[in-house]
Amino acid sequence: MRDMVFWMNNRTKIIIKIYMKTKLKLFQLSLFGVLLLAACKGSNGKYDASGTFEATEVIVSSEAMGKLMQFNVQEGDKLSVNQTVGYVDSLQLYYKEKQLLASVKSLQSTRPDINKQIAATQQQIATALTEKARIEKLLKANAANQKQLDDQNSLLAVLGKQLDAQKSTLQNTDQSLTDQSSSLAYQIDQLKDQLAKCKIINPIAGTVLTKYTEAGEVTALGKALYKIADIDNMFLRAYITNDQLSKVKIGQQVKVYADFGSGSKAYQGTVSWISDKAEFTPKTIQTRDERTNLVYAMKIAVKNDGYIKIGMYGDVTF
Repeated sequence: MRDMVFWMNNRTKIIIKIYMKTKLKLFQLSLFGVLLLAACKGSNGKYDASGTFEATEVIVSSEAMGKLMQFNVQEGDKLSVNQTVGYVDSLQLYYKEKQLLASVKSLQSTRPDINKQIAATQQQIATALTEKARIEKLLKANAANQKQLDDQNSLLAVLGKQLDAQKSTLQNTDQSLTDQSSSLAYQIDQLKDQLAKCKIINPIAGTVLTKYTEAGEVTALGKALYKIADIDNMFLRAYITNDQLSKVKIGQQVKVYADFGSGSKAYQGTVSWISDKAEFTPKTIQTRDERTNLVYAMKIAVKNDGYIKIGMYGDVTF
């Protein structure tokens, strides 16, 4: 009797253990099914398109060559449009501008005064005309001869040609000086432009992402100084299939979800651009239908609250 009771107790324990294992297995299978259903719903049913966030980035380069005398830029700084952040050594350009200005002043001092230069000849002509009138009166009174009048007319002709020659020479000289002054003026304008480009002017409002150089270094024309981006206004570059084109238009309000890994946050977005050409699906982008090879790129403008970062993944619903 005691052996039979012992055998029944062991059998009961075995049955209970098998029951518990079976129940645990069924719970695990049901949990896996729920998670799988949620994953399928999230990847195929919840979002219409996916992509990555990007911003308008500008690499600011040097427009002059020389030593970087001042450069007030640090990574993370917020800069405004047309803000001066530094300048390149411009002393030699300044001296050259002063030299050209002195040359212009020297040219102006050599410019002839045409009226004063021809005043003597004009006076001789006036005197000769007076003498001619006197000779004509004497000739009428038979107190002078024709030769005297002819000589006076000849003198007037010579003086007139001398006056014309003087005017032509002085005008040519004046025009030459004017042309030289214009040439120097263009050189001065060119130097002023070069001097203005020695200043480092920030082109857009945004946040400095990367700084490539430091004050005191020698920079060259076209050398990158820093990279800035407007991270307050982000864009989600997503890809849609051909059958989704009819659901989207430029200016349409959509819902954008930023993927933070542990969760997502919803933002209001506006479709700002849709490509007019199809392209192959990028390898890093998952579309709603993975069998679709050709997709259309689109940009969705999103106002950033500071949490969205460049390169972060995001999703969109229409």
